[in-house]
Amino acid sequence: MTDIKVNKPVPFLSTEKMAIYNRAEDIKSIIKVLEAGNPVLITEFYNNGSVLLKELQRHLNKKLPNDTFKEQRAYRAAYHKLSNLIIIEIEAYQLVVKKSPNIGWFSKLYPDTSDFLLTFPQVQGLNSAWQWYENGIAIPVLRNKIHPYYGVYFPTRFEHLELFDNWIKRYEGAKKNAIDVGFGSGILALQMVKYGFQKVFGTDTNPNAIIGLTESMGDTKISRKIELDFGSLFGKWNKPTELIVFNPPWLPETRHSENLDEAIYYNKNLFPAFFEAAKEMLLPEGKLVLIFSNLAQITGLSKTNPIEEELAEGGRFQLERCYKKSVKRASEKTKRDLHWRTTEEVELWILTH
Repeated sequence: MTDIKVNKPVPFLSTEKMAIYNRAEDIKSIIKVLEAGNPVLITEFYNNGSVLLKELQRHLNKKLPNDTFKEQRAYRAAYHKLSNLIIIEIEAYQLVVKKSPNIGWFSKLYPDTSDFLLTFPQVQGLNSAWQWYENGIAIPVLRNKIHPYYGVYFPTRFEHLELFDNWIKRYEGAKKNAIDVGFGSGILALQMVKYGFQKVFGTDTNPNAIIGLTESMGDTKISRKIELDFGSLFGKWNKPTELIVFNPPWLPETRHSENLDEAIYYNKNLFPAFFEAAKEMLLPEGKLVLIFSNLAQITGLSKTNPIEEELAEGGRFQLERCYKKSVKRASEKTKRDLHWRTTEEVELWILTH
């Protein structure tokens, strides 16, 4: 654990004179400062940052078309560039402005630096993540809430977890040990322990996932049943097992995927490498379980499903069963165009040697 470095926004100190923004400032002139590539410091009230971001969006909406996929990308890139020039100050682990939220990540993630600057969007992200971490998130398939660590993906929909829960509940194989590849916030590993697995070995390439789950398990009984490794695919685990579980990213990366998030996008090497390694790691009577979705097909990002491709051409595994479950309709509050949700299905693939 000592050699794992947490992923966090990089703090910085002021090296130049910054324009300041408060309600008395003319917003148009402040946006011109941003467009010239110069930083703007939020002063007085925390909410001033949100006001400036809204005005920036309004300004870009007038200036840039935002209809086609290409235009939306250009809009997002412009917004990302300008919004990250909006700066806010932290002193003694507190935001300097009035009426600001208390964000515990400042002291937790930056123990050696109490005074620094971050961009306003970074602080917004830290604030949301702190609320989730502090209050916890109820997951229908677990008894206790999870408390996701900063920078760790956690699900906001649960159909795929319910599909897995129904299957693992009825699983009749040996329950000596299992491997959870890319465990994230640890939900699948916790489900396996709930249903009697003696030991679950987990791997993840996100250091925050290791740090977060290790912290939340503490010195409980569960910490003796779940063992973690910071590594890709099977990491340091080399002993074949009776059950391998993998909930990979559901979308192929494209040339247009900005700030690629490995929890959401997979590269073209991931599945071939996984199946090749899994062939060696699965005991003869074992099961390989993959949680996936038809999301890439229905949004037009891919014509093929990498699991179907493996079954057709890989020659390593055969299909025992594939379970599917429709996804609930998007909330009416969701502004994004999610009409494809009506045809989205999550999938549970059970493969054998």
